[in-house]
Amino acid sequence: MASGCSAPPSAQVTIDVTLGAGTASSGDVTAVDGGVRLAFDDGWLEFALPVAVAGRYRCELTVVEEARADGASAWVEDYVGNPDGRTYDITGPMPLPRGGVVARDGSPLDVGSHRMRLHCAGGPVTVRSLRFTLLREHAVTLRTSVQRTDGSEWVLVWSDEFERAGHPDPERWTSDLGNWGWGNREPQYYTEGRLENARVEDGHLVIEARPGDLGQAWTSARLTTRGKISFQYGRIEIRARVPAADGTWAAGWLLGDAYRDELSWPYCGEIDVMEAVGREVDDASGDGINHASCHTRAYYFKQGNHISSTIPVRGMSTGFHVYTLDWEPDAIRMSCDGEHYYTYDKTESPLSWPFDRPQNLILNLAMGGGMGGPIAAGIGPQRLLVDYVRVYERR
Repeated sequence: MASGCSAPPSAQVTIDVTLGAGTASSGDVTAVDGGVRLAFDDGWLEFALPVAVAGRYRCELTVVEEARADGASAWVEDYVGNPDGRTYDITGPMPLPRGGVVARDGSPLDVGSHRMRLHCAGGPVTVRSLRFTLLREHAVTLRTSVQRTDGSEWVLVWSDEFERAGHPDPERWTSDLGNWGWGNREPQYYTEGRLENARVEDGHLVIEARPGDLGQAWTSARLTTRGKISFQYGRIEIRARVPAADGTWAAGWLLGDAYRDELSWPYCGEIDVMEAVGREVDDASGDGINHASCHTRAYYFKQGNHISSTIPVRGMSTGFHVYTLDWEPDAIRMSCDGEHYYTYDKTESPLSWPFDRPQNLILNLAMGGGMGGPIAAGIGPQRLLVDYVRVYERR
């Protein structure tokens, strides 16, 4: 693991996985000196992982040095056989060395017994060990700001104007950590406490994605109010300027506090207020498209029925624009620069309306992945600039 990326464990919690012959698999598994031989080109080996502490984990896979073809890779699937029929990829593809350790940081794991599979592709490989180490315990958000919605005038109740240069305000924000793919096989490593990736300068928050940095394909930052403060109802404004290069994926959004690991989503609810991808931004004019969405168990993109809308934004990458969420007990509405273009009002059940519970704010710049798409070759650092984030209530 490259220096400067990883964080020390918040507690000395490690879980070593027993991988042995006779375990459920899709191919031949043979016990050998120093590990197990997975003799298949594309298959899996099943195991159980008991997790006693919820948090973000490092997944380390050690392989035996041996002669084999290049291109072999592995990834870890969580919650095999889940009731929703989902495939939860919690590491993304890990290119396997001819010998040594390959690791991914930040994999989210909740307390309980996890039925998992180690998937391998590209040829037989001998695995020496598989270990999960706690990097950071899950932070429960103890403070919730519930905004009134029955008044006649909007009043500011919380904000960050990004006026103090240096690190983002630690009283308001914490940083997510790792390169586990973030559910979308994104290549960036989110760092923490690193000015190169997240800083305040010239009155703006700068989230910078950097190529070939710290031994990673990309580094970037993902700031969240989780563990600091969560919000319920009211008006939330994000004034921001997004990048334009193909492969960028800039976002300002909310995620339900009920999130613990991938099984939590989309039951916890998600509200995407500002979401822009560089391939939809015109390089010359800076004109682009903003996406607004809500994701719930009843309506979400992986089952093809999520409810979303878009709006064209002039000069999206050349100037700042205000992306607004109006969140009421029975409806969510969104606008850009004062123009309303999105409504979500599916309140018929808890599966369609988890938005009667608090959510935390997230600001991030991802690269590639499911929505970002192919990353333009040879591009340099990319920046998301945020002028302010403001939360209002009606009085």
